Amino acid sequence: MNDNLNELRRLVMRAENTWTDTGLPRVSMVQAEACADQLYPPMVHLVLQGSKTLSIGDQISTCGPSSYFVVPVEVPATGQVHAGAPGLPYLALSLTLEPAVIAAVLADEVTPDESLGAHRFAAVQATDELLDAWLRMLRLMDRPSEAAVLGPLIEREIVFRVLQGPLRSTLVQMARPDGRLAQIRRATAWIREHYTEPFRVEPLAAMTDMSVAAFYRHFKATTAMTPIQYQKRLRLLRARWLLLFDSLDAASIAFQVGYESASQFSREYARLFGLPPIKDAARFKV
Repeated sequence: MNDNLNELRRLVMRAENTWTDTGLPRVSMVQAEACADQLYPPMVHLVLQGSKTLSIGDQISTCGPSSYFVVPVEVPATGQVHAGAPGLPYLALSLTLEPAVIAAVLADEVTPDESLGAHRFAAVQATDELLDAWLRMLRLMDRPSEAAVLGPLIEREIVFRVLQGPLRSTLVQMARPDGRLAQIRRATAWIREHYTEPFRVEPLAAMTDMSVAAFYRHFKATTAMTPIQYQKRLRLLRARWLLLFDSLDAASIAFQVGYESASQFSREYARLFGLPPIKDAARFKV
């Protein structure tokens, strides 16, 4: 394992301090220094060096070296990354998950017994076989003539290796076009598109062909948040981005992301990020 892990780390050291395109479909890498606040797509996330503390809804988990977690639907997350040691930055890889690829790997293997339970964003340890598949994938960055043929095959192998582990049931549900997870994905997509607007839960439940009670239960089981909490996280993540990279004042940003009260925005922002908007932004602008 150590040889594979060390070579993976050397390859990912090419990444920037943001998610970096590898030139391989759906595969990204990062060399990070501070926060991990972002909207995570459905993916397998593998930590190579350092660790990450991640808060998704009411769940807080830590992912250490050579461990991975699965995100089944788009979720807004906050957290911190931690270096392995001085001079050893946080390094990670991600593979965006495509339901069609998972379904192709599963083929006729899916059994009706594998139902959707509450998803935990907990990390599990990568096997030697999974790290080996990741390494062969990353080596293709330097072999573009081979990548078009071998990349999809190794992607399927990575998915296969994850299906052999404790997070199998989540991937199985992702592959079902008419399953509960697909229905929740429709709802999260609608909320992301309309996150600045007020909404009622009843139309969202109808969109997913569920009762309101069932919709709440399955949404929380999948995202670790209620629909309203999901919307608030989207608003606050967008607000933080605007505070850091735009010239608007905090009140203007509050209204732009959908808040009707600047004071409520400030309270909820401080609750999530630990400081009021202006003080939080000042930490990154010195």
